[in-house]
Amino acid sequence: MLSAFRSALATPDLRRKILFTLGIIAVYRVGALLPSPGVSYPNVQKCMAGQDTQGVYGLLNLFSGGALLQLSVFALGIMPYITASIIVQLLTVVIPRFEQLKKEGQAGQGKLTQYTRYLTIALGVLQATGIVAMADRGQLFSNCPDPIIPNSSVFTLAVIVITMTAGTAVIMWFGELITERGIGNGMSLLMFVNIAARIPAEGMNILQGNGGLVFAVVCVFGLLIIASVVFVEQGQRRIPVQYAKRMIGRRMYGGTSTYLPLKVNQAGVIPVIFASSLLYLPDLISRLVGQDDSWWQQFIANHIVKQSSAVHIAVYFALIIFFTYFYITITFNVNERADEMKKFGGFIPGIRPGRPTSEYLSFVLSRITLPGSIYLGIIAVLPNFFLDITNEGQNQNFPFGGTAVLIMVGVGLDTVKQIESQLMQRNYEGFLK
Repeated sequence: MLSAFRSALATPDLRRKILFTLGIIAVYRVGALLPSPGVSYPNVQKCMAGQDTQGVYGLLNLFSGGALLQLSVFALGIMPYITASIIVQLLTVVIPRFEQLKKEGQAGQGKLTQYTRYLTIALGVLQATGIVAMADRGQLFSNCPDPIIPNSSVFTLAVIVITMTAGTAVIMWFGELITERGIGNGMSLLMFVNIAARIPAEGMNILQGNGGLVFAVVCVFGLLIIASVVFVEQGQRRIPVQYAKRMIGRRMYGGTSTYLPLKVNQAGVIPVIFASSLLYLPDLISRLVGQDDSWWQQFIANHIVKQSSAVHIAVYFALIIFFTYFYITITFNVNERADEMKKFGGFIPGIRPGRPTSEYLSFVLSRITLPGSIYLGIIAVLPNFFLDITNEGQNQNFPFGGTAVLIMVGVGLDTVKQIESQLMQRNYEGFLK
């Protein structure tokens, strides 16, 4: 592996891409620590001391690398872009115009990307307005005596909202720059950096609160989780596909054998994000209504928001399984795959083209989705059983579980594969021999 790193840095083109990516990441992390104008940074630090991030903005705070609760310039992180991308992807099934653009190739994909950018800015305005409003009303932190925004005039609040929205646009630009001129997927790498930035602080909390033995056990346990996630993420069902020979002019085409890869975790981390967002809606509604200590607010606080509750774990697990099936059904159209194979003369050995092929793909996909959804649910709810060890009220803060490990492993594998493909083009050995 060290020789592969040395080969990557010795190649001028690849070294330039790696250094460019690292430079963008460094600038991004500086912006994540830079407070927005009008926000009292000392008061924010006082309010954050001993404050858990349990609640509606826990997942957003994870994706922003802790910048959300500090109300920094990049406080929103890349969550608006992720939400916009998911919405546009789902709308391609509902809106015929979007479906047509998806089939037009690169030109249509450029149009969809433009719509995603516009939607990202709109979502950024909405999320920034909600966060600033909660900070101004003292609901972002519980029991915080010092005001986060000392001058709560309309002009000051508008400036903070505009600053955060502009920060979202800059983050989106950073991600596109890394994708075009750097290594890996830009947005995924920024998400990876945000999550990785929280690991040292969380590890220090475990070490100081529980001692070296518990910290060592957590590290070993985390390595086992990462190894198992890598194993499952690499697993796939390869369906053999045979292409018939065709004579076009004087040349013979086709006659090749290939396969259709179906991953065990076909949906990725999207079901976990969907389930987490939906599970935080009751907490958001409870905060917006106000503190009247009604029975339903008590139920939400004790059973829905409290992540060590059996009700929370059961509902979270069930939502992940549901959204896994839902997302795969939306994104993987078996009828389109069967029609594409039939159009180019492909067929699955022993299966007739057309409708029998789509039924066979649907059967195999349903068999694979079940263990994949259970795997996602187990990884996501596993940190809920270690809340006492981590001294946190939020399972997303556990460094080796839930959404964090799924994203980090997925992005890490994808980035290593891209670097390895660059090395293979230059006749160098890759990381994995």
